[in-house]
Amino acid sequence: MPKEPRQKNVVSQKQGDTVTRNIVIGMVALVVLSGVIFTFLDRNSSPEVTVPAAIEQISSANNGEKVTSQTTAENDNGIVFNADVKPQIDIWEDFQCPFCNVFEKSMGSYIEGLIRNKEAKVVYHMVSFIGSDSVRAANAAYCAADEGRFIEFHKALYSIQGQENSGVYINANLVEVGKRLGMTSDTFASCVNDGKYTDTVKKVYDSMQKNKVTGTPTLFINGKLWERSGTEFVVDELKAAVEAAKK
Repeated sequence: MPKEPRQKNVVSQKQGDTVTRNIVIGMVALVVLSGVIFTFLDRNSSPEVTVPAAIEQISSANNGEKVTSQTTAENDNGIVFNADVKPQIDIWEDFQCPFCNVFEKSMGSYIEGLIRNKEAKVVYHMVSFIGSDSVRAANAAYCAADEGRFIEFHKALYSIQGQENSGVYINANLVEVGKRLGMTSDTFASCVNDGKYTDTVKKVYDSMQKNKVTGTPTLFINGKLWERSGTEFVVDELKAAVEAAKK
């Protein structure tokens, strides 16, 4: 049974001022530290970090058709699928967030279906408040989106998720994941290694406060926060909310 998100989306009255204060203090600290994270982002892979064994399981065998996306300022620089479709679903995640991993395993297939069947506009906001590994992973996700492989890459990165800031998401590993998914071009590798989308990733991070996102995963349907009934992520609950938003 999943525990609560890494930082809570909704704070109940019983929990009172303590949790609320911790979240506020945490967000202020993150704003201060974000300059450090993005200024000193290491674009080179550390030779001391081992390749996760889980990478060996990643393959292009189950790839679907490529899916195009776009990135616009109007959508706070998120990765947008089916821009002209309604309803709109905004998903806020951090690749290092363990509860985002649970969310992906529970909801990923359903959301992929919404994208591929053009049943909803889906915007992924890959934030990076946990650390430099998150920045590198988010940058690489934009590179994969350029190749039409965001869906597969997104799923693969959660499959190799390790301890926070352990170095699992170093560039060498991110490029290797891409290769195993069929992204073998120098363009993809350069995009990852050069941090092509680092500025975009920072803009997404900076947009958290404006959108009142205090934790991950957070999901909005037509601008309204989706709240699950319990601690588990139940796909039927999300389906019901999405279907209601279509009417």
